[in-house]
Amino acid sequence: MTTKLTIILSAAILLAGCAPVTIGRINADPSRYRNQTVHVTGTVTNSVGLMGKGGYQLDDNTGKIYVISGKGVPSRGSRVTVTGRVTQGAEVLGTAVGVAIREQGHQVK
Repeated sequence: MTTKLTIILSAAILLAGCAPVTIGRINADPSRYRNQTVHVTGTVTNSVGLMGKGGYQLDDNTGKIYVISGKGVPSRGSRVTVTGRVTQGAEVLGTAVGVAIREQGHQVK
């Protein structure tokens, strides 16, 4: 019984750490989210891809953030949920950006 309770509590803690967050929150306090895995949902406003790699900009009405992808790039106007790690000092499409998400995966809605 104690083992099951431990597993359930551990799963709850892990899932709480992976809760969706707004882009505005990430941009307002990037050091808090640096190197953490986050989930964000928004609309792709700009994208560039080549041979399954590239980047795109995501807007969730609280802010915009660049996403660096090695698994394909969704088209402009797509609504996506992204899971990835927050990084600082990234370079996207030849432009230095303060905060970006290095994508682990995305799901088009």
